[in-house]
Amino acid sequence: MVITTNRGTIPITFEPDQAPCAVNSFVALATQGYFDNTSCHRLTTEGYYVLQCGDPLGTGQGGPGYSFKDELLDNDPRLQPCGNAGGQAYCTYGTGTVAMANRGPNTNGSQFFLVYGSSRFPPDFTVFGHLDASGLKVIKAIAAKGIGTPSGMGPGDGAPKEPVTITSVK
Repeated sequence: MVITTNRGTIPITFEPDQAPCAVNSFVALATQGYFDNTSCHRLTTEGYYVLQCGDPLGTGQGGPGYSFKDELLDNDPRLQPCGNAGGQAYCTYGTGTVAMANRGPNTNGSQFFLVYGSSRFPPDFTVFGHLDASGLKVIKAIAAKGIGTPSGMGPGDGAPKEPVTITSVK
């Protein structure tokens, strides 16, 4: 599928063998036009390098009205290396990873994040696809502009300085 935004197009290659529920949910929502005219409401530029989208409210609190279980793989080779820092388990989500955002175990809905630089996160986010070089180029250009108003969740975390609107996902 291709996410078309006001900043460029972002092709996604899905990984249905690893995350069938996440892929099916995303495709069903996209087919219904759910993501059309929504914003990518969060950009992180320090320590974590992601653009987060998929919230119809644009606040980080919205979703489709349902949730589904995590699809996490033990020792997922896509999330390497893994380790423990300060008592917190982490794995490295590589550049180009597409994963579900969530609020805790089994709370996946419509929000997702696009990783534009290797980032250490707890191994709690379902990976369901990856980006190609052209999509990464679009996201890196968005990130290069920085954030606007900080979110209060830490430095380098807020809405993109130049708003990003998804016009369609097909």
